[in-house]
Parts: sequence; C-alpha cells; structure tokens
Amino acid sequence: MGNHVVTEKQGSIAYIIMNRPEKRNALNGEMVDGLLTALDLVERDEEVRAVILKGEGKVFCSGADLEDIKKMEANGFEENLADSRHLKTLFYKIYTFPKVVIAQVHGHAVAGGCGLVAVCDFSFVVPSAFMGYTEVRIGFVPAMVLVFLLRKIGEGAAKSLLLGGELVAGEKAKELGLVNDVFETEELEGKVKAFAEGLVKQNSGQSLALTKEMIAKVQEMDLEEALDYAAHMNAKARGNEDCKRGIAAFLEKKSIEW
Repeated sequence: MGNHVVTEKQGSIAYIIMNRPEKRNALNGEMVDGLLTALDLVERDEEVRAVILKGEGKVFCSGADLEDIKKMEANGFEENLADSRHLKTLFYKIYTFPKVVIAQVHGHAVAGGCGLVAVCDFSFVVPSAFMGYTEVRIGFVPAMVLVFLLRKIGEGAAKSLLLGGELVAGEKAKELGLVNDVFETEELEGKVKAFAEGLVKQNSGQSLALTKEMIAKVQEMDLEEALDYAAHMNAKARGNEDCKRGIAAFLEKKSIEW
C-alpha cells in the first residue's frame, strides 16, 4: 500500500484512509494501487463487516493527479488506456465489493474523488464540503464516473453535475441523491461509525453481500431475465446459514445480533 493508504481496524469496521494530504489525496497510480491492496486485505478478513473510506488532511479527494496527467501527454493511446483501466478496476471493485463501503467525506470531493463517493454504498458529508465533476471545464471527460452516477442518481441529476461542471455543497448533494446525509464536522466521525456498527449488527453479512450483488447485476437485465435471476438468488439465500439462524430467531421471537 505504500505511504499513500493506511488501514485501521476497529472491531468489525475497517477504515481505509487516503494519506496524501499534501496533494489533497489526489489519485495517482500509487494511490490507486494502495486502495486496491487495502480492499483485498479487508475482503479476506472475516472479522471485518463494513469499510469506511476517508481521507487525511482538509480534502477528501481532489480527483486525478493533474501533474501525472500532464506527464502522460507524451503517452500513446494504449498507455493512456491502461492507466484508465487501472482506475476503472478500483471503481468497479468498490461498487461490487461484498462488504458495505461507506464514504466519510470531511472535505471537498472533486472529479474522480467524487467518483469514489458515487461508487460507495453510503456516503455522509459535512455541510462545507464541495462535491462535483469539473472535467468538462478543463477539456476532459468524466468518463468512468458517469457510468456509476447514472445508476445512482438518474440521468437528469447526473446531467446537471456532469455537463454543468459546477460544485455543490452538502445539502445540495443530498438533494441530488449523491450523498445520504449531512452531518456537522464535529459529529461526522461518530455518526458514521455508529451507522456502520448499527448496519452490521442488525443485518446479516451474507444477505448484505448477496443484495449488493443483485443490485449491481439486475440493472443490466431485461425484466424476465432479472426475475429468473432473482428467483435463483432467493432459493440460494434460503440455504444460507444466516437465513436459517434469522428465521429461527424470528419464529422463536428472539433478537439476533449478527
């Protein structure tokens, strides 16, 4: 992971921390590698049930490292494609990660940094944090982030952000569906941790993973195919140990903590 990414574990919650504050946690190759490595480690840790993604310094993530992009001007198409696919791998991994991923946005999240927010399952932000996609203002395109943003907030809201190129603050981001809630700076850490702990205590890890998988896949299917897939997953879930425990507890009117 190098020095760009730090992981911390608190019980069933893992923190993945972008640690490049002097560069506003900009996404260069080393940062992307570090995040991928951290996610691999967390995925293999059976004690971890949820992940909180956060950043050091004043900014959550400023997006792609423009100094790196400047150096890449000399690259050919294939080299640029390889670099783009590297970032695609990170976004896809977070979006399809079998454990819940929560963005704790304490500062600005711009371009690719806002893309990280979009691919997380839940995101919480402070009122003063500006978020958005400014790529069109520098002659670039918000290519990969738009794939996920369209799924998250729909075409109308996505066009407002992607084509307008304007940054929005906390409450407006919530209104657009980009984030789940807005908390004051001094409350953010505690509120996000409490949310994560409540989520993993009240819900089955197996069920969360299967539900995430289904959300990602059914949107690509036609209606009948999606329903056949849902029936298959329904039957699969019934055989899971968590389902057997949950139903037994329900019938016996007992509480269950996962």
